[in-house]
Amino acid sequence: MLDADLAVLYGVATKVLNQAVKRNAERFPPDFMFQLTSEEKVEVVTNCDHLAKLKFSSSLPYAFTEHGALMLGNVLNSPRAVEVSILVVRTFVQLREMLSTHKGLAAKLDQLERKVAGHDQVITGLIDAIRVLMVLPEPKHRGIGFTADLAANKGKLK
Repeated sequence: MLDADLAVLYGVATKVLNQAVKRNAERFPPDFMFQLTSEEKVEVVTNCDHLAKLKFSSSLPYAFTEHGALMLGNVLNSPRAVEVSILVVRTFVQLREMLSTHKGLAAKLDQLERKVAGHDQVITGLIDAIRVLMVLPEPKHRGIGFTADLAANKGKLK
C-alpha cells in the first residue's frame, strides 16, 4: 500500500506518516517498505484515479508491504493506529486466502489441460480408424455367363 493510502487509514497526514517512518528507519527494512521510482509513480497515478493528487507531488511515494503497514501501527501508536493495524492484518489474511484458492484452481486447470492435451491426438486417431472401418470394400463383380477363369478352375474347390 502507498503512504498516502495508509495515511488516510491511520488518520494522519502523509507528511506526518513519512516523518514517523524516517524517525524509526531501523524498523522499516527493504522488505517492509520501498520508495517508488519515477516510472512506477507515473504508472500508479495513471492506473489509480484516487492517487491523481500524487501526479503533481515532487516527492516519490513509499510503498509498504503487509509487515510495513503493521509496523506503521506500532510507530504511530494511537488507538486509531491499533484499530487499523488489526484491520490490515485481517485484510492481508483474506487476500492470502484468495490467492491460495486461485493458485489451487490454476494448478488444477493446468493439470487437466496437460491430461486432455494428449487426448486430442488419441481421439483423432480413433476417428480416423473408424472412418477406415466404415469404408465398404468394393464388391467383386462376377461377370454374367461363362468365363475362361471359371472353366479353368472347374472342379477345384477351395
